[in-house]
Amino acid sequence: MASHIGFIGIGLMGHGMAKNLRQKGYPVTAMAYRNRARLEDLFALGVEEVSSPREVAAASEVVILCVTGAPEVEKIAYGETGFLAGIRSGQIVIDCTTSEPAMTARLEQDLAEKGARLADAPLARTPVEAESGRLNTMVGAPDDLFAEIKPILEAFCENIFHVGDTGAGHKTKLIYNFLTMGQASMIAEALCACAATGVDLARFAEVVSAGGANSGIFQLIVPKALEGDLTGLQFSLANAEKDLRYYTHLTESVPLTGQLGAGVHAALIQALKLAPDGLVGSVIAAQSELNKQPIV
Repeated sequence: MASHIGFIGIGLMGHGMAKNLRQKGYPVTAMAYRNRARLEDLFALGVEEVSSPREVAAASEVVILCVTGAPEVEKIAYGETGFLAGIRSGQIVIDCTTSEPAMTARLEQDLAEKGARLADAPLARTPVEAESGRLNTMVGAPDDLFAEIKPILEAFCENIFHVGDTGAGHKTKLIYNFLTMGQASMIAEALCACAATGVDLARFAEVVSAGGANSGIFQLIVPKALEGDLTGLQFSLANAEKDLRYYTHLTESVPLTGQLGAGVHAALIQALKLAPDGLVGSVIAAQSELNKQPIV
């Protein structure tokens, strides 16, 4: 019999995840974190609503979190109405938030004291793939826990990577996002360098596309950018800045020198100040404005 799923965070990603879980036979009790309107069409599928994280935990066997970051996880976990107050021995929590490893370790310990277990399973891809059940996830969990939760993750994920014990998922995601955002920042500077030195941007893109410097990120960002469209990488600057901040905290805790991470974080902060509602592609516009080199 399918586990009863408690879901906290019916947002851009969470809506599709909860929908797919219900359509594939899982009973779902949900709570919106910020926008309750996203729950409305899920009621017709049989999703039940409660008003607090504690009630979500009390109604379910497996609790899935999908909120913005570590402060939001802390807010819904702790206190009289937090889900920890409703957790019972034997329950499982799956944290799909891109969170801080320090929060993951704290939550794992506090759940263990109640006889419950934690897996971290941050996500990749976009709300489009969430709706179609084709997300990617990188899972941190012991082998036995991973085996238990894999069928649940298969309800909304196409590619499931078991990357280690609890905590490894969030660490992997932060390093992955550093690599992604680092490429985006380097691409933005390279395009500015082309403009400043008179290199034709379209011809430069052809050279890169045929060589070893080519990448999926380059192809997502540059062809559209050359047409004046900075939406090729559908990831908000606010989330990118948050993830690079978490990455720099991670490298500091090792410790690792991490100069490149700090540089990428600074580039994202600059872009965020110039385009508060922008996507990652806006680093191109920010570099262009700061260097007075028209690109788009």
